[in-house]
Amino acid sequence: MSNERPSQMDRRSPCISFGQRATLPCGRRAFLRRMGLGFGATALSAMLSPETNLASGIDPAQPLAVRPPHHAGQAKSVIWLFMHGAPSHVDTWDYKPELSRRNGQTLVGFDQSTGFFAGAGGPIFKSPFRFRQHGESGTWGSELFPYLSSHVDDMAFVYSCFAHENNHSPAQFQMNTGMARMGFPCVGAWVTYGLGSENQNLPGFMVMYDSRGRGLPKSRAPAWGAGFLPGVYQGTAINSSGPPIAHLASRRRSMRAQRRQLDFVRRHNQIQAARLPGEEVLEARIESFELAYRMQMAAPETLDLSQETRAVHRLYGTNEPGCNAFARQALIARRLVERGVRFVQIYSGGFDNKDCWDGHNNIDANHRQFAGETDQPIAALLTDLKQRGLLETTLVVCCGEFGRLPLVQKGGTGRDHNPHAFTTWMAGGGVRGGARYGATDEIGLKAVEKRVSVHDIHATILHAMGLNHRQLTYRKNGRDFRLTDVAGNVVGDILA
Repeated sequence: MSNERPSQMDRRSPCISFGQRATLPCGRRAFLRRMGLGFGATALSAMLSPETNLASGIDPAQPLAVRPPHHAGQAKSVIWLFMHGAPSHVDTWDYKPELSRRNGQTLVGFDQSTGFFAGAGGPIFKSPFRFRQHGESGTWGSELFPYLSSHVDDMAFVYSCFAHENNHSPAQFQMNTGMARMGFPCVGAWVTYGLGSENQNLPGFMVMYDSRGRGLPKSRAPAWGAGFLPGVYQGTAINSSGPPIAHLASRRRSMRAQRRQLDFVRRHNQIQAARLPGEEVLEARIESFELAYRMQMAAPETLDLSQETRAVHRLYGTNEPGCNAFARQALIARRLVERGVRFVQIYSGGFDNKDCWDGHNNIDANHRQFAGETDQPIAALLTDLKQRGLLETTLVVCCGEFGRLPLVQKGGTGRDHNPHAFTTWMAGGGVRGGARYGATDEIGLKAVEKRVSVHDIHATILHAMGLNHRQLTYRKNGRDFRLTDVAGNVVGDILA
């Protein structure tokens, strides 16, 4: 090996080389200078992008502070009524007289892999429920909803919705997060991330699952999770039994003693934060302690239904054995949005098939039970919001994760899952009451006219809230994520 020192020219190394041929000779300083220009261009491109990331402009010490919308949206809050298990659209709001005319006939060419139980699709099956028209809009509704049918002129129906999954859990993930798998933020988390909350003493996003002790939905808690968004935007669940909010009450210390303890912890956390400026996780933890303390005072008052009048309790049916559980949840939802909570989600139905709207064996008995639990409370919610002037600024959304087949499921008198068609209705904040949008085919098997995807539903909800679904993004692993991924169109025809 030679001990000779290389010359100045020899110490230069090629920036790019192919074999022994150097195509761009340059020194280390030139290499770094040119690379620096490239990094600067990348940063400038990100700054000029119309899809800005809100996270960089959010104060970690006040993650729920109110933020301006992208445009003037009429809705200020959302109440999402999730009919877990999937109601049958052809037995509720999507009237199909052809089912009666063709009852018992074989549907030629039917794909037996459509439903969850492959090969279980039987002949065409008429609805066991009577339908009639309601309101000035002449909207068709089944006998399942005697209370809610009186509100059809305030409701906008989208009959042509479709999903991509025929199994509950992935379909519920898709309906909640836009993706058919875990790990992504749900709609409530995105809305709260985008707009913050008007009440700093309560979470911006609250969830109520089945209140009759029948368990969580099949998608469980990730359905209201924040995914890769900061944890402060995930849904806070109100328990169906025991303390309404877990671990909230302090059993060992007085509020005054707890305040002193929090002040002590906060001082030491702030000392650490001063040593680590810009440490958002630490600042967010400090705020989480403070929010929990404020909730100890605000939540009990909010959840105390004894403050409501007897007339309100009669309206909702809180003392009616059939619907009292869901009625209390609907009334709590009104109290939450009344106090500035941004997003509230209520689940009807528990985990097991027999405990939710999953009418595989007997659609008549199943749907009569769950419609009986929800009809009066939902109608009361719309009435109450309207009387208090809150319906104009509260968007109410109601749907399941998919629809059900217009065929009988072999071995029973029920219906299997149908991802190709289902109905979603909305009312309130920015919605054109009495609107009817899209259509399914003559027996309700598939959405055929003005088809509406789950991404379209999400884009419409965000638009009503004043958020542009293309601009509401969060950068993760070098990519800008959004609720609607790379799709989604606002269903403008149902908006006022």
